Amino acid sequence: MPDVASRLKGHVEQLIGAPLSVRVRAWDGSQAGPPDAPILVVRNRRALRHLVRKPGELGLARAWVAGDLTVEGDLYAALDALAGLVWERGEDARTLAQALRDPAFRSAARGLLALAGPPLPPAPPPEEVRRPRRGLHTKHSDRRAISHHYDVGNDFYEIVLGPSMVYSCAYWPAPPPPGTLEQAQHDKLELVARKLALRPGQRLLDVGCGWGSMAIHAARDHGVSVVGVTLSREQAAYARKRVADEGLTDRVDIRVQDYRDVSDGPYDAVSSIGMAEHVGSERYLEYATALHRLLKPGGRLLNHQIARRPQRDETSYRVDSFIDAYVFPDGELAPLGTTVSLLERSGFEVRDVESIREHYALTLRRWVENLTDGWDRAVSLAGPGRARVWLLYMAASALAFERNRIGVNQVLAVRTPEPGTSGLPLRARTWN
Repeated sequence: MPDVASRLKGHVEQLIGAPLSVRVRAWDGSQAGPPDAPILVVRNRRALRHLVRKPGELGLARAWVAGDLTVEGDLYAALDALAGLVWERGEDARTLAQALRDPAFRSAARGLLALAGPPLPPAPPPEEVRRPRRGLHTKHSDRRAISHHYDVGNDFYEIVLGPSMVYSCAYWPAPPPPGTLEQAQHDKLELVARKLALRPGQRLLDVGCGWGSMAIHAARDHGVSVVGVTLSREQAAYARKRVADEGLTDRVDIRVQDYRDVSDGPYDAVSSIGMAEHVGSERYLEYATALHRLLKPGGRLLNHQIARRPQRDETSYRVDSFIDAYVFPDGELAPLGTTVSLLERSGFEVRDVESIREHYALTLRRWVENLTDGWDRAVSLAGPGRARVWLLYMAASALAFERNRIGVNQVLAVRTPEPGTSGLPLRARTWN
């Protein structure tokens, strides 16, 4: 009888209908596959039981987070090789039903069941969010989702993000980075400030202010007064300390507040950097309208947001199961065109769109490097399961940006007053 690795590799190839271009090492020590490929290590039968319980991406993620499945060698190469299994097949019930009509698929499924063994499938790892998908994007559910993602511990995020403590796409020089992550993050904050034309004496609302980096940059380097809002109490406490350390408490107010509750406008400018992904499609027009209302006539919005590729049938869009369960509960990505349309419907004039997709891939690779360099401390702070979540999510996301599965865009919009004077330069991208 073939060894476990050969049987496992054969069954998986039958299921996905394609060669598996990684090497497989099974719990019995056997190996199968290309000798120079990254190694997918299946440490025990429990890894297969996760897949039996939840075929597809979520089952693989559970096995990874639980430590039953891991990779030796180049993680990026392994994820790229597994893209057909992880990203492109999906978990749609109709697709599974069609596959089950194929005798070869049923035979492979029975083979995996036999290898998995008789015990009941294991429970999901404790890092998985389990809640009904109803009542999405209420103020209560948004607080809970933000807390799951951001209240992991500021010390953990210091390891991943580095001294800048900016959790969004950096802005790298061309040609690609000889520079540091910290400089690239500074350049991104400065780019936002220049697009908003920040000047001393103005008021800026920073929606989803994170650990306070944009608020501090705007107040310290551009002389504006800033209100930063976040739903994370840990973020707010950290940001307030940074503000105090910079001597900016007279110009920066960090609040634990929902953007829907901000009522002390008008503001000269609004920055929303990496926050709108949490809003959700059902609430996006409400989000855009609220920011439009908070701006003065002539005020500018800089909306920095991840976008997905549009689908032929948008009703078939499903939130990524791993990201939803482990990383950004209730987060949603929209195509760029949808975002621009909703901003326009809320009353904004969209003046500029800049795609910086490749910049996010470079940023994520630096974050992965930071995490792996500080792995032991990260595990001691957040636990091995949570550290594995962040490693998988950031490495897979880097590849998704590189392969144009997702993108990120800065959209500059203006609350243009009735006479039609936008206040922007005649030539785009001079930002003055």
